[in-house]
Amino acid sequence: MIDELKLPVDLDRDEVLAETVARLCAPTACEAACHHVSRDQPMPSLEALAEVVELLRAVLFPGFFGPSDVGGRTMSFYTGSALDRVVKLLSEQINRGYCFVCAKDNRQPCTDCVSRSEAVALEFVKRLPKVRELLSSDVQAAFDGDPAAKSPGETIFCYPSIKALTNHRIAHQLHHLGVDIIPRIIGEMAHSDTGIDIHPGAHIGPRFFIDHGTGTVIGETTIIGQNVRLYQGVTLGAKSFPKDDTGSRLVKGLPRHPIVEDDVTIYAGATILGRVTIGKGAVIGGNVWVTGDVNPGARIVQARAAEQFFISGAGI
Repeated sequence: MIDELKLPVDLDRDEVLAETVARLCAPTACEAACHHVSRDQPMPSLEALAEVVELLRAVLFPGFFGPSDVGGRTMSFYTGSALDRVVKLLSEQINRGYCFVCAKDNRQPCTDCVSRSEAVALEFVKRLPKVRELLSSDVQAAFDGDPAAKSPGETIFCYPSIKALTNHRIAHQLHHLGVDIIPRIIGEMAHSDTGIDIHPGAHIGPRFFIDHGTGTVIGETTIIGQNVRLYQGVTLGAKSFPKDDTGSRLVKGLPRHPIVEDDVTIYAGATILGRVTIGKGAVIGGNVWVTGDVNPGARIVQARAAEQFFISGAGI
């Protein structure tokens, strides 16, 4: 109860607000938690990026998302209109991402930010047919791999794996085009919605399916071949995080996550750590901890638990 806290009753509203504002705005208090707008460029907009992703989802899966009545006569018109909007929004957000990192790292401001951002956005749009091709293979893998799926369209509408992979394949292209921060934001949008955490740097081949999906983690330098299936709660992570010579900072960009070759199945709760290789066609059982290479075709399962029988609770 509030009265049990024995709060002071003589607090002055103006004094409390003034003191709190001063403490929150002090330079030391803002050092890590505040973004200082510089070069007259605001931060990336979550709302604009959400619109970009939804426009792209509608372009990649027309009729499933966006206008439901899009057809042969209207497909080109709608697709062109949506992509024109995407280029405009994405160019601005890419530019904001550059400026966000430049300000943070004290880089020298560029002189061609706007034109470079639009060029990157256009190059990204050129890659969308390949993105759709990969997503189509993921949809088919989800349908083929789940007896509960009644049609490929059901997996597009309903499966968190397809939603997360759509965001990832978008973010992955932007990541390899050198775009700052925007790919991470797009990836984390799907993470928040689905519980599937895929770093945009991860390389994922065609026909990839995550059954159920919740709690799956795929790290930045992971490489996944084709026709790979994961179940919920699988971690493809790093075993250790080396530091620089000073011992104060983590070394960035090292290949520290697993390589999963073609036709591998990894069951729920398995944890695979470090730059290890899971050979083609291997099966990793549920709740297994793997920190070494696995041969092609191998079956890795838990040791059988000992069975013990007790009479009337004796021995427990």
